[in-house]
Amino acid sequence: MPRTHSQWTCQQCGFTATKGYGRCPECGEWNSMVETVVTRAEERKSALATLAPRSAPQKISDVVTEGLTRLPVPMPELARVLGGGIVPGSLVLIGGEPGIGKSTLLLQMAATLAQSAGTVLYVSGEESVQQMKMRAERLGLKPDALYLLTETNLDEIIAHIERLAPKLVVIDSIQTVYLEELTSAAGSISQVRESAARLMHLAKETHIPIFLVGHVTKAGAIAGPRVLEHIVDTVLYLEGERFHTYRLLRSVKNRFGATSEVGVFEMTQEGMVEVDNPSSAFLAERAPGSAGSAIAVTMEGTRPLLVEIQALTNTTTFALPRRTANGFDMGRLLLLTAVLQQRVGLKLGAQDVFVNVVGGLKITEPAADLTVALAIASSFRNQPVADDVVILGEVGLSGELRSVAQAQRRLSEAARLGFKRALVPQTLLRLKDKPDGIELLGARSLAQAMEMALVK
Repeated sequence: MPRTHSQWTCQQCGFTATKGYGRCPECGEWNSMVETVVTRAEERKSALATLAPRSAPQKISDVVTEGLTRLPVPMPELARVLGGGIVPGSLVLIGGEPGIGKSTLLLQMAATLAQSAGTVLYVSGEESVQQMKMRAERLGLKPDALYLLTETNLDEIIAHIERLAPKLVVIDSIQTVYLEELTSAAGSISQVRESAARLMHLAKETHIPIFLVGHVTKAGAIAGPRVLEHIVDTVLYLEGERFHTYRLLRSVKNRFGATSEVGVFEMTQEGMVEVDNPSSAFLAERAPGSAGSAIAVTMEGTRPLLVEIQALTNTTTFALPRRTANGFDMGRLLLLTAVLQQRVGLKLGAQDVFVNVVGGLKITEPAADLTVALAIASSFRNQPVADDVVILGEVGLSGELRSVAQAQRRLSEAARLGFKRALVPQTLLRLKDKPDGIELLGARSLAQAMEMALVK
């Protein structure tokens, strides 16, 4: 019998120790140390499994790339995030909260590629083939070249892949598969790491692209060791509020494209439907002339989006007023509230302030500062913002307005949607190649911007 020993491993960062800790000394996560029994043979196999396959160095001029063109994806929003298509031999990891739509999106992608490219294998360790077919029929998908497999043994999965030789493989999820030579349970740090390494070698050797679904932790990060994200070529996150219909597919790592692109989808009864014009969709239900509403122009990657920001102020019934933000950074909200009180003179000390980004979006960039501040002022004064005005600008601690990046692209999108005026920092009036059809209103301070934007 091989010699065994016990070790404690952090399920978040991979830190190992000979004894357990309530809090991981490496990443600081609480209750993440799990005891596992490891054999000496497993340690040797684990070290060998991470080595690259034996090969000889080649001159870059001798490397042949013919036949390795991207696999076209008939879903433009997904193709945008992937960088234009699926690279042969790539390993893609997609994560998101439970029920957000990861399996639905990948099943739709697998079905469309099966119709256009050929054989596609969808492996699930959580659903039976009957359940997957029922979901495909509900979505109206009936491709003949889509193969379904329910299996958790990775050796069996690899054998099926080598025999079938598909154009694409989807494994849902990486936390459910296991290797028999490892004694740890499926989903443990050693199983996830070694399974991902084995699939990476398979993808590089056979040039078959593989998509992995990853569970997420309470903090929103992909569960398992951080090395999992280093192994794969592309990491995608599907985001959105579960009670809203819109979903954002973001790329946080992409070896074959930009990490700034974002795909917008809408969750419907027919599955994930691509949103060709997200700005128009987010503004469709806006009530004109309402106080506390303003339009911001935010950038999601390289794509400008127009979103409605709502604010509500109300006299507090508590000793301390409440500050609540939905889709906006709480720290920025506290900063803007302080600036409105100290620099503009709004008496918000006894007011509860609520801010909401319509559509379930999350805005992190400071370019929406001026929009949020004017929405709060509009609600407090009960004066609406002009309906034909979009607002962009960063607010400083002195109440001054600062310019934002990619202003030309933001203003062009606003003009395309029919907005006639844009309230911007004074410095943007010197912008070259101003878009036609939109008038720029420059303001130096937050107080001046309030006088220009609020309808009396």
